[in-house]
Amino acid sequence: MKKIMPMLALLLIMAGCAEGEVTKVDVEMFNDVGDSLGNINLEEQSAGVMLTVNLKGLTPGVHGIHIHEVGKCEAPDFQSAGNHYNPEEKEHGTLHPKGAHAGDLPNIIVEDDGTVKAELLAPQVTLRDGKTSLFTPKGTSIVITDEADDGMTQPAGNSGDRVYCGEIKR
Repeated sequence: MKKIMPMLALLLIMAGCAEGEVTKVDVEMFNDVGDSLGNINLEEQSAGVMLTVNLKGLTPGVHGIHIHEVGKCEAPDFQSAGNHYNPEEKEHGTLHPKGAHAGDLPNIIVEDDGTVKAELLAPQVTLRDGKTSLFTPKGTSIVITDEADDGMTQPAGNSGDRVYCGEIKR
């Protein structure tokens, strides 16, 4: 019996690791010269993935923020991140009647001191396995643009240049 108990405990631990799904991940965000701006925490919730934004060193004002279809952030323009994440092939925009892309998010407001703290819900994505998982073979990323997203214009909300980026990784 003494030999069985440690073996049973080890099996239970191993089974938990095999079934364990990622429910939280931190995404480190960078500017075009490679400076770290802080993190965006992603957390699986019943209504989608909650993004908790805590960044500094950004340009003050209203900025668009989107999840993109490729997990690559090559400066200076971050075009390597591809288009908005859109596994359901919808139109762009949180205001569009035929939208939105799964990667479309509400704009963020950066304070005069360059900081932003916000919580954004991405209801069409998950950190679990499946068609709308953020853990795809090509990866995914978060991109912040220099202007606000108008929530309607195709294909990206007329939100300007990509100025900050972070790769979403397990």
